[in-house]
Amino acid sequence: MAATKQKVLLLGEIDHAHETWAEISEMADVVVPKATTREEFLAECRSGAFEGATAAYRTFDSAHTTGKVDEELVAVLPASLRFICHNGAGYDQISIPACTARSILVSNTPSAVDDSTADINIFLILGALRNLPVSMASLREGKWRGSPLPALGHDPQGKVLGILGMGGIGRNLARKALAFGMKIRYHNRTRLSAELEKECEAEYVDFDTLLAESDVLSLNLPLNPNTRHTISTPQFAKMKKGIVIVNTARGAVMDEAALVAALADGTVASAGLDVYEEEPKINPGLLGNPAVLLVPHMGTWTVETATKMEAWAMGNVKAALAEAKLVSIVPEQRDIAELWVGK
Repeated sequence: MAATKQKVLLLGEIDHAHETWAEISEMADVVVPKATTREEFLAECRSGAFEGATAAYRTFDSAHTTGKVDEELVAVLPASLRFICHNGAGYDQISIPACTARSILVSNTPSAVDDSTADINIFLILGALRNLPVSMASLREGKWRGSPLPALGHDPQGKVLGILGMGGIGRNLARKALAFGMKIRYHNRTRLSAELEKECEAEYVDFDTLLAESDVLSLNLPLNPNTRHTISTPQFAKMKKGIVIVNTARGAVMDEAALVAALADGTVASAGLDVYEEEPKINPGLLGNPAVLLVPHMGTWTVETATKMEAWAMGNVKAALAEAKLVSIVPEQRDIAELWVGK
């Protein structure tokens, strides 16, 4: 008698890595929700439609249907579900404590996004330093550079780039910024090894020193309850006047209202933002400030990176099906993962 195939719950669309997904389809039966709203999805879960699914592949955009993977949603997921394989480096849409309480392990796609996110980071740094947003807007209005002329920008050479969060993206950014002659300082929850510090030519400093010494401050830390509003009014008060702030992490690691105030009083000369606290809603104080370079969350918006992210997340699905483990489990669960293997 043939063994029963495992099931995989597909939350979101497959856009690029179709060959890899075909391999998964041979390993397991793919279950696709019919729901188009969170209420419908919760009801579909309660109906038992997904029973037997051991792993779920999910995309960031699937939240438009399911909403966040919070306690309410986790409570109705099938009892068989052991793994959630998230396509994305950031996973703040998923409540890790709720998943842990249900013995569900979660993975993300950390290194797959490093290059493209660091690239957009460099673009925002250069654009904000050079004061390009003002003249770019003037040009589109048919006014060439504008009148009066925009203030002169600044070269990156010799400027101190402070990196808050020295994970894969932060280290990738550091290496690229060195090519522009920037001096690298960083602060991280855990100090890098001497080898990595040497590779990135990065000097470790405490948080307050990072704020005080940086000409450009780049936010590259994950969003969680401990990092929300890491940068707010008290932190802006410790910065150099005329600092440039760049955020490609998550909008809520910085207090946007405090940023608007710091821009207004000249503490912050310019900002380059790819992420926002309540995206797609943007703070009017940012939209109305011509000195701010705004990008609509495009840090990983390339064919190459989107393909890598899908393939990486699918690699976690394949490992879950074949070996009952994940390749890139989220840090919060690494210590307990081994205890659950084989349960």
